[in-house]
Amino acid sequence: MAQAKKAVARTSRKRTIGSALRAPVKTYQNYIGGKWIASESGEMFENINPADTRDIIGRFPLSNSDDVNAAVNAAQGAFDRWRHTPAPRRAELLFRLGEILMSNKDRYAAEMTREMGKVLKEAGGDVQEAIDCTYFTAGEGRRLHGYTTPAEMPDKFAMCVRQPVGLCGLITPWNFPMAIPSWKLIPALICGNTVVIKPAEDTPLSTYNLVKACEEAGIPSGVVNLVTGYGEPVGAAMTNHTALRLIAFTGSTETGRTVASACAERNAICSLEMGGKNAIIIMEDADIDLAIEGAVWGAFGTSGQRCTASSRLVVHKKVYRQFVKKLVEQVKALRVGNGADPRTDVGPVINSDAVEKIMGYIQIGRNEDGATLACGGKRLSRGDYAHGYFIEPTVFTDVAADMRIAQEEIFGPVTSVIPANSLEDAIRIANGVRYGLSAAIYTQNVNRAFRAMNELYTGIFYVNASTIGAEVHLPFGGTKATGNGHREAGTQVLDIFSEWKSIYVDFSGKLQRAQIDTVESSQ
Repeated sequence: MAQAKKAVARTSRKRTIGSALRAPVKTYQNYIGGKWIASESGEMFENINPADTRDIIGRFPLSNSDDVNAAVNAAQGAFDRWRHTPAPRRAELLFRLGEILMSNKDRYAAEMTREMGKVLKEAGGDVQEAIDCTYFTAGEGRRLHGYTTPAEMPDKFAMCVRQPVGLCGLITPWNFPMAIPSWKLIPALICGNTVVIKPAEDTPLSTYNLVKACEEAGIPSGVVNLVTGYGEPVGAAMTNHTALRLIAFTGSTETGRTVASACAERNAICSLEMGGKNAIIIMEDADIDLAIEGAVWGAFGTSGQRCTASSRLVVHKKVYRQFVKKLVEQVKALRVGNGADPRTDVGPVINSDAVEKIMGYIQIGRNEDGATLACGGKRLSRGDYAHGYFIEPTVFTDVAADMRIAQEEIFGPVTSVIPANSLEDAIRIANGVRYGLSAAIYTQNVNRAFRAMNELYTGIFYVNASTIGAEVHLPFGGTKATGNGHREAGTQVLDIFSEWKSIYVDFSGKLQRAQIDTVESSQ
């Protein structure tokens, strides 16, 4: 909340700079019960471009608990109608949604780059992931499989089916502002749930575009409801609302614990996707050039603002110097700038609080940890960078596994190179953090690859590829402090948004007691 308020205050002070040359700022609304309406507070907050804070993208409702209540009531009113809509029919509407997203992909990507900062090709990938998720999940409308099984008694039929959870609250982050909302929204809808979604205050437009497309696709009123605003009071009102049976959250581990505690108090279902401190292991037999390419993409894609970012590079000592030399050369060549410029490799970070946090960790790496700053480490603030949140891509070398920069999630364009003596040592280092989302190994030895695949305690693992790059038909999620055991994407996500019902049909015409009555075998 404080973070977003600061952003609004900064923008307000600078709004007059160049404003005469800019188009009027568009005002957006909440979507509740099939209508676009203002918040009960009547107040707005500003969505600003992190590459140029003079650029106000739009004004969005500064919602409160009254708006959340209205959205929940709308979801409640639509629930029975939606859950009784046959799943194949729900799927048809979602397939139509996928077509709408596809036809508007370029516009959505450009608007995402403007509000979030990631380079245009990455924003296009974000939108494509939402498209892929929608098409894939729509197919599950004809495959919401339960199963039948032999019963213990004669003349008795046993099976299980899925049923919707009910009303779902979705709280989504700013770094993938269309992909991650789709990972939650689309599976929730195919299972027959109705939803209230709160996007991150830094990136409401991309989620607005997703919800607007839902309206255009013909998803009935009240099934999808959008409420914008800050974590307090909107997020808190959602996590504490007794009618929301499930809260699905993606964000920091600290906030996730708060969400989990609130859900535990009222016995609500909670799905958490949180932090990461991901490692790439580079063995002495690796294709070094390929490993460098993967490390740069993994560490600095989305300006390092990914839960799957390659923030630790664990390199065998035999190739450590060679790897570091080539890595630093490649990183120094990266072009930092506005993500809308096709020449840009690394865009801005999201806001001033992120700048402060990242620069703080760079100081920790240099002064407290005593690591070697091999390149980067500065905020860019002159010329074209004067009005944005730009940080040089940063590499630390001579990093020990227990240093803070190697243990704590920085969530920015910073990576640490850690030496390892052997595969066993590298595995120990990679596992030696509180997170367990993603890991990778570069090696030409199949035995080493399988050994690492088996021993790395993460939810995702790559061989000869970076730690980023999920595909929607496989489950996504992690171990330890990364989550609470659920998986998004794939068919496994259906287990979040549906509950199992076991059904027994006894057609014997008499009382039969499983585990008590004796059943004689036929002769």
